[in-house]
Amino acid sequence: MSAPQPGDRDRELSDFLFRLAHDIRSPLRAIRAHAELIVKEQRASADPRLGFIVSGAQNIELLANGLSSYAAALRIEQATFQPVQTSVLLRLALAKLRAEIQKCSAEITYDPLPAVAGNPDQLARLFENLVENALRHGKAEAARLQVSAVRQQEEWIFSIRDNGIGIEPAYLERIFQPFERLRGKESAGPGLGLTIAREIVRKHGGRIWAESLAGAGSTFFFTLRALS
Repeated sequence: MSAPQPGDRDRELSDFLFRLAHDIRSPLRAIRAHAELIVKEQRASADPRLGFIVSGAQNIELLANGLSSYAAALRIEQATFQPVQTSVLLRLALAKLRAEIQKCSAEITYDPLPAVAGNPDQLARLFENLVENALRHGKAEAARLQVSAVRQQEEWIFSIRDNGIGIEPAYLERIFQPFERLRGKESAGPGLGLTIAREIVRKHGGRIWAESLAGAGSTFFFTLRALS
């Protein structure tokens, strides 16, 4: 019997995560719906502990969504690749993050970005996750992000630079691990955004890494193969 191939393991893990996310959502919807109904019926007299139930259900739902996104990234196949303009994908990502961008008065600029071959939906999610991560760990006000790309031989090196709180060098590898939160429980989200970004880049044959100094902002780099 031949040993399982990496692609087989990815599909098995993807199937498991999809099933897990589905099984989490089923009872979660009932819990959240009943808690919200009780709060609505009782209004001012509602037990404040119900708010913790609703909040907890929302956090679990975010986790289920994150697991589904990770499962989808594991399923990326080259058969889905097509030429795409990364500047268009970035604009799509920024449109989805409009509320977060306005909340922190972020200024986001980008240079002309190249066309590459890839899965359009997943590459758009890559930009979305990296920009969202920069906003979440950036300055509360006047956040600034710069997106650039430089050609180096057969690949493009993309960079997303922010003026945020920065990352201690010892944590630069850990941040791509699942559920890793440098700010602990106060950071929103399930802690899978950078893990999903890493998987998307890996499936496109690229690399991803970060450079930073605490208090001096961070730059996330990733590579994608050039079209020609």
